[in-house]
Amino acid sequence: MTKTFYEPTVETRLIADAARRAGEYLAGLGERRVSPNSDALAGLDFLEGPLPEEGTPAARVLADLDEYGSPATVASAGPRFFGFVHGGALPVSLAAHWLASAWDQNAFCQASSPVGVRIEEVALGWLLEILDLPRESGAAFTTGATLANFTALAAARHRLLARSGWDVEAEGLFGAPPIEVYFSEESHPTVLKGLGLLGMGRARVNVLETDSEGRIRADRIPKFSQRSLVCVQAGNVNSGAFDPFSELAQACGETDSWMHVDGAFGLWARSSRSKKALTEGIELAHSWATDGHKWLNVPYDCGIAIVRDAEALRAAMSISAAYLPADAPREPFHYTPEASRRARGVEVWAVLRGLGRLGVEEMIDQGCRQASRFAQGLTASGYTVLNEVVLNQVVVTFGDAEINARVIAAIQEEGTCWCGPTDWRGRSAMRISVSCWATRDEDIERSLDSILRCAELAGAAVGAGIGIPIRDGVGGAGE
Repeated sequence: MTKTFYEPTVETRLIADAARRAGEYLAGLGERRVSPNSDALAGLDFLEGPLPEEGTPAARVLADLDEYGSPATVASAGPRFFGFVHGGALPVSLAAHWLASAWDQNAFCQASSPVGVRIEEVALGWLLEILDLPRESGAAFTTGATLANFTALAAARHRLLARSGWDVEAEGLFGAPPIEVYFSEESHPTVLKGLGLLGMGRARVNVLETDSEGRIRADRIPKFSQRSLVCVQAGNVNSGAFDPFSELAQACGETDSWMHVDGAFGLWARSSRSKKALTEGIELAHSWATDGHKWLNVPYDCGIAIVRDAEALRAAMSISAAYLPADAPREPFHYTPEASRRARGVEVWAVLRGLGRLGVEEMIDQGCRQASRFAQGLTASGYTVLNEVVLNQVVVTFGDAEINARVIAAIQEEGTCWCGPTDWRGRSAMRISVSCWATRDEDIERSLDSILRCAELAGAAVGAGIGIPIRDGVGGAGE
């Protein structure tokens, strides 16, 4: 008997049931534990077992997935997850994502998805506008900042070697002139990963010294060359600090070297009038990488690579085949490592249209203000905030490594909020990242109460605290 996979009435009921279940899940995020409890984790055993010989009705599959899967999720889409820079999908972005998933478009070219490609072009143009980056830049959507960095660095490799008459896409790196890579000692490891994947080596980088906030020291910038690739950072993953872009750009300009900015979340400071000064000079760089699924709060996965030299980006990424279109003005597969790809631009377009410039600015400012409130409450209670809170990141220590581990374990076990461990400038600490649109001021107060209660129960010693200035109008203990 031939199995029927497509039954319109069944499909419609199934999608409606999925929407109902998803709605109930989202409605409960505000009050549930942030991390799953042991019973929820044990329930995942149900999803194991041998591959079924015969199929299971689709409604039953969905019900099982919801019953056993939903309780075992981390509520990172909710208002009190502060462990990583995880945004939570805005309602308009989630709805657009669902619709785009129903469209099931392969947005790699005009012929396969006119709507996907057109929306992508519009969204990328709006991104250049809201981030105030050179409008002539080439840009592409990727899976995340890891691949966005890779894509931009590939464009840099192409241009730097082309200056010496070397076609790296055709000839590879065997016998190629060397590229001098400069890398901050505080750079994110995914940038190093991209350098390794591109054959430029993880161990061949020249490390640039940083200051107490993790910024490249402007007084220690070396002399670059015409084949120098300088990797800098917008938004240190611990402190939230920004490298001195103007000074670095000036040094790069003297020798026509390439400056690349990893701005996975910090680049969004460009969209805020109160925070844009932190990024002064960043527009002088040659390439940038950021994430939409972090502070723009669109669903996973969504990275963005931006390259001032659009032709270098196309040259590094372009492919050709007899069956591929060649006459369209812009085909996405010429600008990104992927060919087949989902229509990521749909959710970005939906958020930018739904919020507008002012709405995005308000979302960024909210996260920064709430991070400052965390830092104020912690220092006022006698704990030490180790960073200058200039953005959405707070690094706090409750004592030595053992005490910090006990405090963090207690916070995660209690479940009101979720924060994770880090090491900052040689000290054990806890990191708080505020980047979800759904986080209300009352969530901050509720979480702060939980953190202080858990710290006390874990035996953290209350000291005088170090008064680190907290920008945005909220002072620390030293102000």
